[in-house]
Amino acid sequence: MKCLADSIRMMLAIVFLTTVATQTVQAIEFDHAKLEQIGARMAQFVEEQQIAGAVTLVGTRDNVVHHAAIGYANNELRREMRPDTVFRIASMTKPITAAAVMILVDEGKVAVEDPVEKYLPEFQGQMLLDRREGDRVVLKKPHRPITVRDLLTHTAGVAGFPPGMRDLYSRRDRTLGEAVAMSSQQPLQFEPGSRWSYCNQGIDTLGHLVELVSGEPYAEFLAAHIFEPLGMRETAIFPGKELLARNASIYDRKEGRLVAVEYPLIGDPRGAKHPIPAGGLFSTAADLAKFYQMTLNGGSAGDKRILSQASLAEMTRLQTGDLPCGFTPGMGFGFGFAHVKEPLGVTAMLSPGTYGHGGAFGTQGWIDPQRGVFFVLLIQRVSLANGDASEMRHEFQRLAVEAIR
Repeated sequence: MKCLADSIRMMLAIVFLTTVATQTVQAIEFDHAKLEQIGARMAQFVEEQQIAGAVTLVGTRDNVVHHAAIGYANNELRREMRPDTVFRIASMTKPITAAAVMILVDEGKVAVEDPVEKYLPEFQGQMLLDRREGDRVVLKKPHRPITVRDLLTHTAGVAGFPPGMRDLYSRRDRTLGEAVAMSSQQPLQFEPGSRWSYCNQGIDTLGHLVELVSGEPYAEFLAAHIFEPLGMRETAIFPGKELLARNASIYDRKEGRLVAVEYPLIGDPRGAKHPIPAGGLFSTAADLAKFYQMTLNGGSAGDKRILSQASLAEMTRLQTGDLPCGFTPGMGFGFGFAHVKEPLGVTAMLSPGTYGHGGAFGTQGWIDPQRGVFFVLLIQRVSLANGDASEMRHEFQRLAVEAIR
């Protein structure tokens, strides 16, 4: 019965995705005077020392209708922000890692209902935290092992970094396989599938699964199967000198002023061993637009198919039901993507079913399939009260949606 229910859900998701894609073939009109207000509003945030600069982009399934750069990529050097400035997109990497997994699903090499231990034997015998009795931790066997689906939806119960690995992302001195193996016997924090808890380690585990199943290093798999077919030439886990020279600096705000911070949270990619599938990508707005347009076009870009319609439908539909999810109201999760169940607060202007992801440095990408439009905001700022609900995101999205006629 469960298999039948899953099949029905998948068919309905494909029908919805196909219907939306058909609807968006019609030309979408924009008020370009209103789109120009986006730059003026971002300039106010620069003047207020909220951000050093920003790149904004609005597009449809086949066009980019707005692409602007405001402020500075580096305040100290007075290096101006440009449309092709490179950003550390942090957790905006997660949907791309999920897409890599679903490519393997399309190839029949992975099934989302499979236990992770089928591919990564080091997870066999993983235990569940039952309770704490003083300094003593009591463990028990979980009802079932964690699955690929659990990792894709942040419902596995995987714990944080184990002792000795708290600085893994800043040091990047272990390989992905080494880091996953060290985390594999951490006790689960809750029964798999019973709760939602955002988990970088779970996505990293998926990245290692991609390596083992495909026989290709994670970064090379992304390049060969996603970036090269889509023409995303300015997206990389380990960027070269040319991309790093165009990278925007990251800023903190202290005593009302912006202060540059070097490689916070995620360490220097030069010489790094760990690719950080949960958040290691560098990219540009134009490259992200190509990935988002692929999703609006049912998994294809021109004559190149990246994902089947079925896999894309699974990535973008609500997978977490009524579980409380996300960092803002009204959210759920698909596979790798956040999913707007009920537009509220910072997502109030978006349609139900909008999907996307943000990043630790304030970046955000939303794809609104009902309207056939997507929105990209790239900034580099830490210590926001709630990066997922920042005023910059709200204002950018509000103005972009108001420009749709």
